[in-house]
Amino acid sequence: MQTIRREQAKKYAFDWRDEPLLRVAPGEPFAVETYDASTGYFKTPADHANPAKRPGFDRIPPMVNPIAGPVFLDGAERGDVLVITIDEIEVEAYSWTAAGPRRGPLGESTRWPELSGGYTTKIFRHTPGPSSTTRDGTLHFSDRISWPITPFVGTIGVAPDREVTTSNDGQGPWGGNLDIRDVAPGNRILLPVFHPGALLYLGDVHASQGDTEFTGTAAETMATVRLRLDIIKQKRIPWMRIEKPASVVSVYAERPLEGAVEAATVNLMDWLITEHGYTPTDAYCLVTTCPDFRINVYQMCKLGKLAFVAGAELPRKYL
Repeated sequence: MQTIRREQAKKYAFDWRDEPLLRVAPGEPFAVETYDASTGYFKTPADHANPAKRPGFDRIPPMVNPIAGPVFLDGAERGDVLVITIDEIEVEAYSWTAAGPRRGPLGESTRWPELSGGYTTKIFRHTPGPSSTTRDGTLHFSDRISWPITPFVGTIGVAPDREVTTSNDGQGPWGGNLDIRDVAPGNRILLPVFHPGALLYLGDVHASQGDTEFTGTAAETMATVRLRLDIIKQKRIPWMRIEKPASVVSVYAERPLEGAVEAATVNLMDWLITEHGYTPTDAYCLVTTCPDFRINVYQMCKLGKLAFVAGAELPRKYL
């Protein structure tokens, strides 16, 4: 199986000028070994998020959130849709999260000074599950609290049309740092293609995350991602779509949050109208009356230029 090794997975921008690290055929399985968001800096609780000590933080923009790529898909052309199927994500032996001054919405808290007065790094141990791997393993938050590892790819996208944008705060119709917990094994991710070969990048795997990634970091980890790519020829979609076994999700990122919610819902309506035979009136009325229609708030952390990420989700039984 072709593989991008971890030492190669240290790009910090989505850049159409990059030479592909891998070239694959439609349906061909391949693997990507990813770094965590700190490029391996956080290993113990003593490794604090002090910007002065972190390699690459003296750069503008800072070198954080490394991604691997690009991957060139044979036959993909501008105006196509890239279909990404994530088969497996196997995380490494630990993950981390960090808090401290000017990190996240409570990084200047006076109510709880311990959140803003100094740096804290928490390391979470991972143990294997029945498969003898971390694919079905357990994350240990503490001696008392644990939960199943639920990994997903936090940053994923193709090279944007014209601009070059960072892996840290780049977001757009092409993907980017979106932190969507549904970019996970068993689901299909759909993205518009802007360049020959699609030029896929990915990284920033999380072992688990709640809604919104409130502190600015989740359970950040290194991982091996196994996936396949396919093409839908000459099809246009406005933004990322996700096809889950039992539902479909239309994604959008914007500030304020209500802008992301409205655009994700309108794009879901367009999906229903153009591909599933709904009239505009029926689609409009469905999303306001159906008890199974859901809005997912994937990312709503006040961090730099990041927009808020919402997903409008509808069960397949209504398609």
